[in-house]
Amino acid sequence: MIAYFDGRFMPKDDICIRPDDRGFLFSDSLYEVIRYYPGRLFRPEAHIRRLNHGARHLALSCKDFSFLIPVVRDLISQNHLESQDALVYIHVTRGCAPRNHPFPVPDPEPTLYVCVSPFDPSARERSRHTGIHAITVPDIRWSRCDMKTTGLTANVLANQQAAENGAAEAIFVRDGVLMEGTHSNFMAVFDNIVTTAPLSNYILGGITRETVLEICQKSDILTSESPIYENRIHLASELMITGTTTEVTPIVALNGRPVGNGKPGPTARALQAAYADLTSL
Repeated sequence: MIAYFDGRFMPKDDICIRPDDRGFLFSDSLYEVIRYYPGRLFRPEAHIRRLNHGARHLALSCKDFSFLIPVVRDLISQNHLESQDALVYIHVTRGCAPRNHPFPVPDPEPTLYVCVSPFDPSARERSRHTGIHAITVPDIRWSRCDMKTTGLTANVLANQQAAENGAAEAIFVRDGVLMEGTHSNFMAVFDNIVTTAPLSNYILGGITRETVLEICQKSDILTSESPIYENRIHLASELMITGTTTEVTPIVALNGRPVGNGKPGPTARALQAAYADLTSL
């Protein structure tokens, strides 16, 4: 596979990361994952906007990565993926410097890595059809979840806990409020209102989350960006996660207890259909 590394297109296997890169040493870095549907990238500008947000707040020397969109399109072409599903991975670090906690002076050049890979959506499609099981876990992450940094230790541990309990996702609970999943945003339906946590430093502003809220508005589905309290979750008729690879996936059991009738609900089905229409344009 051909990848893009520090301004050059080159074989992925030939790329080497220096051991004094701050992304390697401190997770002083950001990433994005963009879905490619046959023939087009899905909302690349929104992903780059989120990457730029993180770059500003991390005070990286480069704060506008819009130049990557044509790079990504070129990678899709060079790897002959134009007619199939694929994932784009973007990784940017502060760069290389002697190991020291403060930012290096002067600013190093950021390390920039972009790769593309084929993506088989069939397994995810089965999960979307049948729904998934999820668990809740305490939110032990740091307080800047709005930045898509690579420091994902808490997410990895929580997702492993889900796997060990036969679940596909773990939902973080902070101060009695369900926030988001380890790699997804979280939504609940109360009295026919699609509810999701409001944007804050405690959740990632998901591109799929944003898209689903737009679909709801156009479809006259009521929405509410408000806290989802743990002590009220049993009142939800439907639960679901949203994400780049999961799209809209119903949760049919939470902590071993059925959600609603234990099957994907009508709101999730309607959102899935509308999302499929949007991505097939």
